[in-house]
Amino acid sequence: MSDYQQNPYGAPQQPPAPGYGYPTQGQGQTQGYPAQSPSQGYPAQGAYPAAPPVQPYPGGYAVPMQPNNSMGTAGLVCGIIGTVCSLLVFLWFFGLILGILGIIFGAVGRSKVTKGEATNRSAATTGIVLGIAALVIPVLWFALFASIISAGSWGA
Repeated sequence: MSDYQQNPYGAPQQPPAPGYGYPTQGQGQTQGYPAQSPSQGYPAQGAYPAAPPVQPYPGGYAVPMQPNNSMGTAGLVCGIIGTVCSLLVFLWFFGLILGILGIIFGAVGRSKVTKGEATNRSAATTGIVLGIAALVIPVLWFALFASIISAGSWGA
């Protein structure tokens, strides 16, 4: 045997075990297949069988999606800023607008929590409550000013 045909590891090459390479003598004929040699489609001596394809996750499960908390958080922020603007008499109009937005965003955030798409139920609920407060406070300011004006006119 020449140098380029020798096994680089020094061990003599052996034919593969039955079932892993080509059929042993007479095995192909008994199963209804013609006997084939390694040059007719079976791996050569020392070759390994092909590995099965690898799946990315066992069972076909995907990585779970992270919850989206943006609507409840937006409702909370609009509710806080709307309540502060409503407490300041000269910014009551912005308080009304932000209060309505706080209620809307909070309600959408609560519906996402109910569907399991978000995890911030308390932030969405607080946004709804503060949005309602931002709508009620300007009404209380107007009622206070109306009572002061009407009390002043009765006293004259």
